[in-house]
Amino acid sequence: QVQLVESGGGLVQPGGSLRLSCEASGRTVSTLAMGWFRQVPGKEREFVAALKRNSGTTYTADSKKGRFTVSRDNGKNIVYLRMNNLEPEDTAVYYCAAATGNPIVSSLWNGATYDYWGPGTQVTVSS
Repeated sequence: QVQLVESGGGLVQPGGSLRLSCEASGRTVSTLAMGWFRQVPGKEREFVAALKRNSGTTYTADSKKGRFTVSRDNGKNIVYLRMNNLEPEDTAVYYCAAATGNPIVSSLWNGATYDYWGPGTQVTVSS
């Protein structure tokens, strides 16, 4: 079993930054494929970024490149999502997810790839 808990969300002004954390337990993050997704009520869940297991190679949705960065700290067993230059359109609940297999790169954007999900953390970008 893998447990995931996100933190770091909150209210931020447009142009501001946040760093979300996803703390994992039950398994080390380096042995998991990890993903970040977000969802706005009434809309489909959206892929944000992911890391492959072992290598930690990162993948970011094209629309987020240059502003969002995913990383991990193996010693702390935490995956981070750094978000810069935030826009009101980034307002959403952000979720981290873990896959225990070794999914191919082309499947990392698909939420169905992941076996475990955190409860989410709200990010609100507003002046």
